[in-house]
Amino acid sequence: MTISTQVTNGVVTITLDNSFDFESVDSFRKAYVDNPSVNYQIDFRNTDYMESSGLGMLLNMLRYFGEDQVSIKLINCRPQILKVLKISNFQRKFEIK
Repeated sequence: MTISTQVTNGVVTITLDNSFDFESVDSFRKAYVDNPSVNYQIDFRNTDYMESSGLGMLLNMLRYFGEDQVSIKLINCRPQILKVLKISNFQRKFEIK
């Protein structure tokens, strides 16, 4: 899995590849640990598939920084990803666009 990171005006954008699964754990964690900020965007524009470990990685990221210490937006979600996020009630913890 290829995960790219871009920093623009203090916002760290982490762009995921086509699959957000267990194989992404190390590279996803490295993307946010190596780029400390208070504003993150997780870009799902290329992502067709996400399993439960992807949901866990998002929650671990939130716990790593502290829920009240960081803003994490989930952006460019395709319908199938949006459905998984909404079924999991992630709109309660993340801003979903």
